[in-house]
Amino acid sequence: MHCQTGEGSRNAVLAGADSLEHGMHLDPDLLDLMAEQGTAYILTLPAFAESAEVWRGRESSAKRSSWLLGWQGMIDNVRLAHEAGVTVLAGTGTFPCGTVATESQWLLRAGMPAEEALGAASWTARDWLGLPGLIDGAPADLVAYDRDPAAEPEVLGRPMRVILRGQVMR
Repeated sequence: MHCQTGEGSRNAVLAGADSLEHGMHLDPDLLDLMAEQGTAYILTLPAFAESAEVWRGRESSAKRSSWLLGWQGMIDNVRLAHEAGVTVLAGTGTFPCGTVATESQWLLRAGMPAEEALGAASWTARDWLGLPGLIDGAPADLVAYDRDPAAEPEVLGRPMRVILRGQVMR
């Protein structure tokens, strides 16, 4: 469910949605329920980051305040969701789409531990989608880096090798 209001986010969670995209104005009191029922949280922060700068530059208004409050809530909810046991996944959002690498970097900035932020764009996402990980007979999908992206997240956008279904793409 794509939700950008508190009411929409609440309704999606209470309805037992499989996933909540964006979740702007999501009440953090709903995070425990999301964890309990397995609702994944896919914030798509890069899709909103540029807009945040635009809203900050606008004249003060109720709409501006509400939007910026929702944006800050999204940032705050990353850490809170992780701590509550919610599956946080990397998403790309709007056109032109961002990259999961950029989303992972935003998850890191928002306080998610590095390994979990990387998993949100890879092994955790595969598992949530019901796809196998690195096991015999599984599709040979791999992204390799010349440096550890958990220690140096800036390398995420520059993989040295990409293998998709056993075929070298880069």
